Amino acid sequence: MSFRTIIETQRHYLETGKTLPVASRIAQLKRLHAAIKRHERALSQAVFDDFGKSTFDVYSTELMLVLYELEEAIRLVPKWTKRRRVRTNLLTMPAKSYVIPEPLGVALIIGAWNYPYLLSLGPMVGALAAGNTVILKPSELPQATSRALAELIGETFDPAYCTVVEGGPEETKELLTHRFDKIFFTGSTAVGKFVYQAAAVHLTPVTLELGGKSPAFVTRDCNLEIAARRIVWGKFLNAGQTCIAPDYVLVDASVEQAFLAACRDEIVRSRYAVDNDNYTRIINERHFRRLLALLPEGKCYHGGRADAATRTLEPTVLQGVTFDDAVMQEEIFGPILPVIPYTHLDDAIAAVKRLPHPLSCYVFARDPEVQSQVVSKVPFGGGAINDTVLHIANPHLPFGGVGPSGMGRYHSEAGFRAFSNEKAILHKFNWFDLPLRYSPLTLSKLTWLKRLMRLSSRLP
Repeated sequence: MSFRTIIETQRHYLETGKTLPVASRIAQLKRLHAAIKRHERALSQAVFDDFGKSTFDVYSTELMLVLYELEEAIRLVPKWTKRRRVRTNLLTMPAKSYVIPEPLGVALIIGAWNYPYLLSLGPMVGALAAGNTVILKPSELPQATSRALAELIGETFDPAYCTVVEGGPEETKELLTHRFDKIFFTGSTAVGKFVYQAAAVHLTPVTLELGGKSPAFVTRDCNLEIAARRIVWGKFLNAGQTCIAPDYVLVDASVEQAFLAACRDEIVRSRYAVDNDNYTRIINERHFRRLLALLPEGKCYHGGRADAATRTLEPTVLQGVTFDDAVMQEEIFGPILPVIPYTHLDDAIAAVKRLPHPLSCYVFARDPEVQSQVVSKVPFGGGAINDTVLHIANPHLPFGGVGPSGMGRYHSEAGFRAFSNEKAILHKFNWFDLPLRYSPLTLSKLTWLKRLMRLSSRLP
C-alpha cells in the first residue's frame, strides 16, 4: 500500500467521526494499554536484541512511563475534551466565550532510536487522546524494536486508525513529501531542521523534540556525594544515549577534585556492564567510532576503555577539558562526561549561554539564590534542582526544548494539547446590539469607544 493510500484511508476514517466520541478514545487507549502489557516480554526481548538492555531498564525507562501516561489519559480525557469557558470582555458583550479542543487530523509521529518505545508510543498517547489517527515511523536503527512496534500496533488497531510504517531515511523522506495535519519528531537537531522544512511546504504544525549540550552545575555548597551519584546515574543511564542526560559538568574549582573522586567512586560502586543489567551497547558502529573520536588525549580521569567487538565504551570522566575541545562542539550522546571547573558562577553561566539553548539543565546547590540564579539566567527546556533526568518521569511537567533543542511540549495534558486545535468561539446574544461599531462613525461614538476600551482593559 502506498503512503498516499495510507494517508487517504486515514482521512476517510476521520470523516466517519469514529475518533471523536470520548468513549471511543478511552476504549482505544485501553486497547493500547492492554496490548503493551500483553506484549511486554516480547518488547523487552527486542530491546535486549538491539542494545543488550535489561528487562528492568526497559520497564523503568520506557514501558512504565508509557503505561502511566496511558492511565492518566484514560482517566482525564473526559476533562481535557470538555469545552473550556473563558472570560468575555466588555467590548464583546453580551456574549459567552469558550474554547473547543478538536483533533488536528492525520498525525505523523517519527520516533527516535535511543528509547524506541517511550519516544514513539509516548507521543501516540496524546495523539489518540486528542482524537487523531496516527502513522508511526519508528527509527530503523534498532531493527528488532521497529519490528516489535509494527507487530504491536498491527495486532491492536485498524490501520485506517493507527499504523506503523517501517523503513530507513528514504522512507522518511518520502513520507514527508505528503501533507499531514500534524508532525511530531524526536531526534537530532540536524534531522529536525529537515523535518521542519518539509512541514513548511504544507504549513503543517510541528512538534520537534531535539537535544543539545545539557549542562549540570555543581556548586561548592552542594552535597557532593549526592550530586556525583545522581549525575553519574543520569549520565550513564542507557550508556549516555539519552537526550536529557547531563552532557557536561561545570563544577566550582574549590570542589573539583572531590567531585571527580566521588564520580569515580560511584562508577566503581555501580559496576556498569551489560552483563550486570545496568548498561547498554552503543547503537551502531558509526556512533561507536564517533564517540571514540571525541576522547581527547591525556584528559581521561577515569574509564576510556572500549570494546569494538561488543560496541561498548566504559563510563568515562574527562578532566582538563575546555570549551574548545572537540567533545564540547556537539552533543556527546554517549558515556563520556567532561568536567570543567569554574571560579565564578556568573562566568560559568555566561559560557553556557554562548552555546545553543540546551534541552535540559541541572543545578546542584543548597543556596536558593544560587538555584534561582541558574534557573532564571540559563534558557533551557526543562530540568531539575539537585537531580538529573527525573523531570521526564512527572507527566504533569510539560516536556520539550527551546530553539535549537526543540519546539512544542508534550506529556499528559500538554500532549493532548499538542495534537489538538483549540477552536475559539464567541457566542453572541441577540437581546442587545451595541451601535458603536455601525455607521455613521462619529466623534461621539469614538469617545464612547475609548471609554469602553479603558473599562474593558481595567487600566487607569
